[in-house]
Amino acid sequence: MGKYKLSMIMATLVLLLAACGGDNESADTDTTETDTGSEVGETDAPETVEITDMHGTVEVPVNPETVVALDSRAFETLEAWGIELAAAPKTIMHADSGYVSDDSVEDIGNHREPNLELIAAADPDLVIVGQRFGDRYDDIKNLVPNAVVVDLNFDVSEEAATPGENLINGFSEGTRTLGQIFDKNEEAEQLVTEFEESIANAQEAYNGTDTMMAVIVSGGGVNYAAPQSGRVWGPLYEILDWTPALEVEGGTADHQGDEISVEAIAQSNPDWLMVLDRDAATSEASESVPAQDVIDNSPALQNTTAITEEQIVYAPNDTYTNESIQTFIEIFDIITDALNE
Repeated sequence: MGKYKLSMIMATLVLLLAACGGDNESADTDTTETDTGSEVGETDAPETVEITDMHGTVEVPVNPETVVALDSRAFETLEAWGIELAAAPKTIMHADSGYVSDDSVEDIGNHREPNLELIAAADPDLVIVGQRFGDRYDDIKNLVPNAVVVDLNFDVSEEAATPGENLINGFSEGTRTLGQIFDKNEEAEQLVTEFEESIANAQEAYNGTDTMMAVIVSGGGVNYAAPQSGRVWGPLYEILDWTPALEVEGGTADHQGDEISVEAIAQSNPDWLMVLDRDAATSEASESVPAQDVIDNSPALQNTTAITEEQIVYAPNDTYTNESIQTFIEIFDIITDALNE
C-alpha cells in the first residue's frame, strides 16, 4: 500500500506540473500576441502628413531624415526640438545658434548669394523655405526634385491688407505645421498658446491713447519703421491697436527702416519709442554702436516724452536674424512689462 500511495502522489505532481507548464505557454502566447499587436500599432503610425503651405497642399514625410532649413522664423523652434539640419544659411543666423557652431551643418551663405548647390549635395528629404528665401522656392524645387519643399512664409509687407492678422496666423499655423512634420504636436500647441497669451496680455496693457513710434537703428542712424507693414514693429500696430505718433505717406517694410529725419521723429513727440537694433544681430555686431547709445546720444530726441519719461522698449538683440515665434513671445512680454510699470 505504501508503494501505491507513493505512486499516486508522484502521478499527481506530474499532472500539476504539466498544468502549470500549459498556463505558462498560454501566458507566453498572450504576451507574444500583445507584443505583436504593439508592433502592428507602431507600423500603422503615419509615415507622411498632409500640410498646407504658401503654395497649397503638400504631403510631407513625418520625421524626415535629412532636413535643410532656410527660414529665419523656424530656426529657434527646430533647435529647441532637437531637429538636426544638413544645411542652413549660417551667415544670416544669430551667432548663438547651435546650428552655427555645428560643423556638420553646411553653410549655404546668405539669401542674396546662396550656394544652392550645397542643398543639392545634401540630398534632403525636406527643405523648409520661408522669409528671406521665399523667392528662391522655384529654384530650390527644381534643384532637388526628389525632396519635399515646404514654404512657411507669410506676408507682412506694405502690400498686405492685414499684416497683423497675417503675422498671428502665420506663426500659429507654421508652428503647428512644424509640429506635425516632426511629431511635436504638443510642443507646438504649447508654443502657440504662449504666443496667444503674450498677445492678449500686451493688448490689455495698452491704454489705447499713448502714441507709439517704432524705429530701426542701423549704422549709427535712426530710421522710421512704418506702422502696419514690416517684419517686426509694423504689424504690431494692427495687433495691439496702437496709435501711431507719425504716419508718413509711402512708408515701406524696408528691413533698415525708412530714411526720414530724426527731427521729424522728434517733432511727433511719441509717448513710447519701440527700438530694433538691427546691427546687434549681425556678424559685425561687435563693431557697431549699440542702439541704446544712439538713442541716448541723439540731441533731437532728448525732449520727447518717450525719452524724458524713459518709455523706451528695445527688441531682443537677436531679433533681426531670429524672428521666431519665441522672439515675438519675448517682444510681447517686454511690451506688457513696460506698459504695466
